Amino acid sequence: MSIDLNTNYGHVTITNEVISTVAGGAAVECYGIVGMASKNQIKDGLADILRKENFSKGVVVRQEDGQVHIDMYIIVSYGTKISEVAHNVQSQVKYTLDKTVGLSVDSVNVYIHGVQVAND
Repeated sequence: MSIDLNTNYGHVTITNEVISTVAGGAAVECYGIVGMASKNQIKDGLADILRKENFSKGVVVRQEDGQVHIDMYIIVSYGTKISEVAHNVQSQVKYTLDKTVGLSVDSVNVYIHGVQVAND
């Protein structure tokens, strides 16, 4: 699936993988986020933190009735307030997708897949 945008200059098609990568990049910049997790940890065999090239495995972009919904699977740092981290991720992802891609996102659902304790 992809998202089609019509502008004054023409037609633009943006794939879900591009949206996933932009959303994942915006999320990992938030305070308290260790990284992205795979949405299918057993199937993908990835229990580790995803790197930049694999952000699309930790983000699901859904389109329903002309609305765009994003599901994000993240790993947070131990000692952070999870509700605040999730709220910051939601705000940052919505803002970044609006400014970067020009895409209005209706909802950003955050799923916490783990908590990582800092290694001293």
